[in-house]
Amino acid sequence: MNKITRLFNIKYPIIQGGMIWNSGYKLASAVSNSGGLGLIGAGSMYPEVLREHIQKCKKATGKPFGVNVPLLYPNIEEIINIIVREEVKIVFTSAGNPKTWTSLLKEKGITVVHVVSSSKFALKAQEAGVDAIVAEGFEAGGHNGREETTTFTLIPMVKEQISIPLIAAGGIATGSGMLAAMVLGADGVQIGSRFAASAESSSHENFKKRIVDTKEGDTQLTLKELAPVRLIKNKFYQDLQDLYARCATVEELSMLLGRARAKKGMFEGDLDEGELEIGQVAGLIHDIKSVDEIITEIIKDFELSKNTIKNIHF
Repeated sequence: MNKITRLFNIKYPIIQGGMIWNSGYKLASAVSNSGGLGLIGAGSMYPEVLREHIQKCKKATGKPFGVNVPLLYPNIEEIINIIVREEVKIVFTSAGNPKTWTSLLKEKGITVVHVVSSSKFALKAQEAGVDAIVAEGFEAGGHNGREETTTFTLIPMVKEQISIPLIAAGGIATGSGMLAAMVLGADGVQIGSRFAASAESSSHENFKKRIVDTKEGDTQLTLKELAPVRLIKNKFYQDLQDLYARCATVEELSMLLGRARAKKGMFEGDLDEGELEIGQVAGLIHDIKSVDEIITEIIKDFELSKNTIKNIHF
């Protein structure tokens, strides 16, 4: 056991990212049942939908699971109340100030983890009293930090600054990637993109197949003027670039983005007009598998990679 497996009472130090439109109760419960920590992604759920997913997840697994909550969520107070009433034991927070809700959640006996993209914010989260940090490099899919710090640079920098457990995220989809992150100081890893391309992911089959087809260089971090997001280069992305070429205003960018663009792409399967959020590591994802197969593969690769390191001589 290590710090992360002890903290969450799980078999493997693998946490599934709470991705919008991907992380319903089926994915979360499958990850938990396979020895990791599954997270329900509250960011794409109305409060009552979240309640339903929490209740279904409890029935689908007897293992620990959690909820990922973007703190800028418009119904945040209602979301927090549902989490407390439903007696969720683990909450991952992101996109906001951890000081706002951490004390209340911890008073309710909830383990709190906050996602950051820099050492500065890692320290602020530790000061706010969280139990662990997720440090996410800009390779990651979806909404991201503005600093463009890569995971392999970020992890040792954050490790120098904090004393609580550290989880690496961004660009990790294999056992060798997991081992590399842990060698650099992480106690565990959070994996998003690989689980997006799983049988149990709630995203549309079109999106899953597009992940598999994504190659190196097919994603880009953009929309920094609104909220930085890494997405696949499709027609919507090209429309954005055309606006940038004309020196578009923030209002024009916001108008093109509109509402429910991510839902259109990832959940409804519109590969042209939708926002297709995925990490750079999609270039290493070549198939859609069950969660159990994915975790088994990661652990096998992790052990093989450890043995390879033992045989390296200088």
